[in-house]
Amino acid sequence: MSDHQVHVNFSGRIVMVGFGSIGQGVLPLMMRHIGTSADRITIVSADERGLAEARHFGVKFITQPVKPDNLRSLLEPLVGEGDFLLNLSVDVSSIALVQFCQERGALYLDTCIEPWPGGYTDQSVPAARRTNYALREAALALRDGRKGGPTAVLTHGANPGLVSHLVKKALLDIAAATGVKTDEPSAREDWAALAKKLDVKVIHVAERDTQVSPVRKRVDEFVNTWSVDGFVSEGCQPCELGWGSHERHFPTDGNRYDFGRGSSIFLSRPGAATRVRTWTPKAGHFHAFAITHGESISISDYLTVKENDIVTYRPTVHYSYHPCDDAVLSVHEFVGRNYAMQSEQRILMDEISSGGIDELGVLLAGHAKNAYWYGSQLSVDEARQLCPFNNATSLQVCVSVLSGVIWAMENPQRGIVEPDDMDYRRNLEICMPYLGPVVGEFTDWNPLTGRQSLFTEDLDHEDPWQFKNVRVV
Repeated sequence: MSDHQVHVNFSGRIVMVGFGSIGQGVLPLMMRHIGTSADRITIVSADERGLAEARHFGVKFITQPVKPDNLRSLLEPLVGEGDFLLNLSVDVSSIALVQFCQERGALYLDTCIEPWPGGYTDQSVPAARRTNYALREAALALRDGRKGGPTAVLTHGANPGLVSHLVKKALLDIAAATGVKTDEPSAREDWAALAKKLDVKVIHVAERDTQVSPVRKRVDEFVNTWSVDGFVSEGCQPCELGWGSHERHFPTDGNRYDFGRGSSIFLSRPGAATRVRTWTPKAGHFHAFAITHGESISISDYLTVKENDIVTYRPTVHYSYHPCDDAVLSVHEFVGRNYAMQSEQRILMDEISSGGIDELGVLLAGHAKNAYWYGSQLSVDEARQLCPFNNATSLQVCVSVLSGVIWAMENPQRGIVEPDDMDYRRNLEICMPYLGPVVGEFTDWNPLTGRQSLFTEDLDHEDPWQFKNVRVV
């Protein structure tokens, strides 16, 4: 591994909480690109998945689930001032871990804001309080009235995370292509002003995964190319989307929030049962799941323009995800069982056939050149060559985790931050060698393309980029 560039030297201890498919894919990247040693890394996991890999690298492995009643007794001996806690777990409260790290003087990063077990599905809690929006508001409340402190990076995987950096690069690409003169923005207000000037109405995190295994999904089995637990938990949450200022048809099942920043809405149905129309360069147009994700909320908030506290511009932002074909079948079976989990789970990794890709990027639409997609077209074959213990999907996430960890180590006193607050160029610099072909492509496709060919639909023909036209009903 000595041939790989060491981006940062880190003298503290590193503790990884959770060691599923993403943790297993991140570890070799950290050993390559962070100046550390195996004896300074500890894994804390609820089960023994990945134990063989941990032994291969010579890192300590503790099999013990983190719970509210043992968090401090378990982690205090492992995490102190100047150390790093990397949270890649499910069913462990991110907010509790952030608070713990702030008190201990330790750095922190997670890929999503997780609640304690049952937090996503507890029907005694109002739906509005079971959303990523509510979790984000609670996490950001920890930084209210505070400046600086140990860096805690919220939600920095591929998405949320990498996609916020792709959005900034895409905005600059669109400005150059449309002749809009602009200096590179240096603050949130400048990025929001640029998005408004370009008239970007819609941002889809548009992803199509074509990886496949010769061992196809069986009845009563959930198959995926990344964490089944993570996918199922977010799929059970209410569908969430940043709600744009151009929208004029509020969904009949839509709900606004009576607390917080108000940048998004949620639907009275889970993301796993909500579909939308989107587009990527290789796949073309397709139907995708509008799974709730933190970037839908943070990007729409970050790009909001206000005048005298009145919103004058905000894009509609949501995830548009078509997972691998066997995962789609798994979701259909899962929803058909009234959201009762299948008895068997399988993560596709070594068994994936050659040729599949994960096409992950951002589609910015409504501007003078209609729509622009910018992102990664990483194949499973290239992912295997680039880094062990990964497929195309996991590597896109894992290298984004790596870049966030490195950025935090390079900026250790930035307090609680989101991907949108970070240096997009530095993160892309670290990620690019692991993303395969990274392309930008304009398209004349919109959600009305080819519509009304079979049945009459209630559509808004004056503005193709209304969510009413995007949603599949």
